Amino acid sequence: MQTYEQSLEQAKEFLLKHDDFLVVSHIQPDGDAVSSTVAVGWLLSCLGKKFTLINEGPIPERMRFLLLSDQIVNMEQAPLERTFKHVICVDCADFGRVGQTARYFEEDALILNIDHHPTNNGYGSLALIQPEAAATAEILYDLISRFDFEWKADIATAIYTGLLTDTGGFRYSNTSPKVMRIASELLGYGVNGPELSENLLEAMTFPQMKVLVKALNTLEMTPDGKICWVHVTPKHMEETGAVNEDLEGIVNYPRNIHGVEVGILFKVIHENAVKVSLRSAGKVDVAALAQSYGGGGHVRAAGCRMEGTLESIIEQVVERVKLYL
Repeated sequence: MQTYEQSLEQAKEFLLKHDDFLVVSHIQPDGDAVSSTVAVGWLLSCLGKKFTLINEGPIPERMRFLLLSDQIVNMEQAPLERTFKHVICVDCADFGRVGQTARYFEEDALILNIDHHPTNNGYGSLALIQPEAAATAEILYDLISRFDFEWKADIATAIYTGLLTDTGGFRYSNTSPKVMRIASELLGYGVNGPELSENLLEAMTFPQMKVLVKALNTLEMTPDGKICWVHVTPKHMEETGAVNEDLEGIVNYPRNIHGVEVGILFKVIHENAVKVSLRSAGKVDVAALAQSYGGGGHVRAAGCRMEGTLESIIEQVVERVKLYL
């Protein structure tokens, strides 16, 4: 089995050998997904390569300050007219997470899979996977560092953003000594850490605050106080004017209650489908739980999509968490 260093070298060779890349991240991209997308775009531009950045939907408004973010195509609004032989997938725990962008992959496409999720099955022609990394942005820091390009504030800000958001502001258990060393180095290149923390982790839109209130009004807990959950419906979204990115972080509220081992957010997609987001205090491997329903993620943060009514899915997932406890 090859080492992480060998995988990094193979990824470098893949970028040098090929050209005309399609770069994709997962549906409903978060900070790490957007940061990783633009970081790959920056690296390819430095190499003089042609590339197209794309996502199934829009990127979060609060991420639009990142370099090259304005070049990420929203295929819902601007579908492409061609397919690509060379594809780079970033932060996609499984192939299904690329969503509808897969229609732009040629049948025999060569795929470079760059990811940090332990549930990633190594899809693609070449997999650069490091489950110990706090974020895919950390892997891209390692990859970029294998080239001789000069670090500037804009690319340093992109990598820092991925680290900041996927570690919860350097608070989660994935905040390793290496993460802090990288963050320190990036600050030296001109990253404005306090401003990023304020804008990405603290500031809330009014619709975001209103949908949070709606969610907290649905708060429920098991009698032993170890499992707590909230839900959000399409009606809540409509009444508050919230969009999908406004739901980020809501799952942490039930999880943060003292004594809770697993916090859950049930987001109703339509009357027979629900997105389930899970957060663990550490005793439950929610990645394994989510994977049992076709999802994935990390030991402490994972998710899946399930078919059925909200009530039936809540009952099913809560009972499954009890077994894991």
